[in-house]
Amino acid sequence: MSFCSFFGGEVFKDHFKPGIYVCAKCGHELFSSHSKYEHSSPWPAFTETIHPDSVAKRLERPGALKVTCGKCGNGLGHEFLNDGPKRGQSRF
Repeated sequence: MSFCSFFGGEVFKDHFKPGIYVCAKCGHELFSSHSKYEHSSPWPAFTETIHPDSVAKRLERPGALKVTCGKCGNGLGHEFLNDGPKRGQSRF
């Protein structure tokens, strides 16, 4: 997921086959396809991680946390607080 693009280069945005999404750098399990949902952003969107230690987070700005792989620190994007498909859910 660290190779996403605003210009149509993201191949997993519309990919909904069952499975596990892993870190492109180290293979650490990040998200399950069960938590994936359609969203207007150019990237895949998830509501939760697969394991509590799948990712590390730090506050980047109000409403957004910087997210990295919990194992190797590879940049994964952001968690947007209260921007998920249901009220109170976050979007990764």
